Amino acid sequence: MAGADRSLTDVLQNIVRNVQEIIRSEVRLAKTELREEAAKAKVAALWLAAGAATAMFAILFLLITIVDALTLVMPNWAAALTVGGVLALVASVLLSAGKKHLNQLHPAPERTVETIKETVEWAKQNIK
Repeated sequence: MAGADRSLTDVLQNIVRNVQEIIRSEVRLAKTELREEAAKAKVAALWLAAGAATAMFAILFLLITIVDALTLVMPNWAAALTVGGVLALVASVLLSAGKKHLNQLHPAPERTVETIKETVEWAKQNIK
């Protein structure tokens, strides 16, 4: 039997090497998962930025509407109010989409956590 020829020191060194390789693999997996989540965060940030920019234009048009309404007191203000209202609606849609993407982020590397649990369970069973 090949296993009987190996000393206890050799077996322990082999176990240590295997555990080190498993840990390196877990670190690589964690880095990959974090990169994926960072890409999702970038998309969410872009949606939020677009929503914020649109909201700024909505505020601008709503302020112009107030000025027109107060200085002119004429039907022309209704056009500016309509434009401002439409921009406010667009801003709410963009911000909602950004929030949806942000809610899909998972900051914890779930696959890594799962494989670490499996590794610990395997080690418990094989070290006994």
